[in-house]
Amino acid sequence: MRILLVEDDPLLASGLLTALRRASYTVEHVNDGPAALHALSHSPFDLMVLDLGLPTLDGTEVLKAVRHRDNPIPVLVLSARDSTRDRVQGLDLGADDYLVKPFDLDELLARLRVLLRRRSGRQVNQLTVGDLSLNPESLSATWRGHPVELQRLEFMLLLQLAEQPQRVFNRAQLEESLYGWGEGTESNTIDVHVHHLRRKIVPSVIKTIRGVGYRMGDLAA
Repeated sequence: MRILLVEDDPLLASGLLTALRRASYTVEHVNDGPAALHALSHSPFDLMVLDLGLPTLDGTEVLKAVRHRDNPIPVLVLSARDSTRDRVQGLDLGADDYLVKPFDLDELLARLRVLLRRRSGRQVNQLTVGDLSLNPESLSATWRGHPVELQRLEFMLLLQLAEQPQRVFNRAQLEESLYGWGEGTESNTIDVHVHHLRRKIVPSVIKTIRGVGYRMGDLAA
């Protein structure tokens, strides 16, 4: 899961980056509104955490611009503006949730999980494709009821494919979803993860589309 964090307070941003990455999210950080809009225009994200009190372009203007572009990305607003009027305005502008600063980190993570479940159409934090079950919260996987031990990036790659089982992803798209900006990867990194997943689960778990990339395999239930 790839999150865009838009926060101009360097101390808070640093703490959130650490916490979100420990929770196994891929997180990119920008500190003003124009940079947020640029990032959303050039990279895919699963969710945006947006501060309202931003320099150059206020967070409410960022939110308006995002929804004006018909971008359906879930948005969790973080703000010190705690009046009912402010919260209502944020939600009316298109925010999916509104959390007042200071906030409890566990509550933030729980709200993110809810938004991501809602985005994927799941009511519970469990994704099942045939005989394969994935739990994004615990990073755990089972195949035909038996636990499968996966490394974090192996799990995230499998989850990316499982959420859209009919979609074919090329290597660049998969690398972008797994690694942050500036993180160098070897040219065969995705191939290595795919090889490990096939070995740990079943060879048909991921299907190669020659000359294009990969998609979820056809797994019998």
